[in-house]
Amino acid sequence: MSQSVKAPIHLWIIGVVTLLWNLIGAYDYLMTQTRNEAYMANFEPAQLEYFYSFPVWAEATWAIAVWGALLGSILLLLRKRLAAPVFLVSFVAMVITAVYNYGLSEGMEIQGTGGFIFSVVIFFVALGLWLYARAMSARGVLT
Repeated sequence: MSQSVKAPIHLWIIGVVTLLWNLIGAYDYLMTQTRNEAYMANFEPAQLEYFYSFPVWAEATWAIAVWGALLGSILLLLRKRLAAPVFLVSFVAMVITAVYNYGLSEGMEIQGTGGFIFSVVIFFVALGLWLYARAMSARGVLT
């Protein structure tokens, strides 16, 4: 199948960089969910208690956010139009998870300002990925 619009170089750069970024998120999710002893040794007991006490729905939205973002990056690199809606679902799930972390639980106290700032960065990256994939789809780069 031939592509009608040539992919711009920035698509490959953004695709690879965000694939690596989202692999880090997936690694963090896996290590936390499997309670990997070596990985979780980096956290204080209060942080561990907080992470391990997430309600099922918050863990589900976290999973959707992480795995959706990873899938979105793969779809972007494959130049698939489906990347945009997958990034949107991931973004919405990330927002729901953040609402839990900072509005419905003690996330601010547990994760501190640094954790909050990192969550804001994740918010803007996720939003940017959805907008980027949507724009590339509208230009015919993603089919």
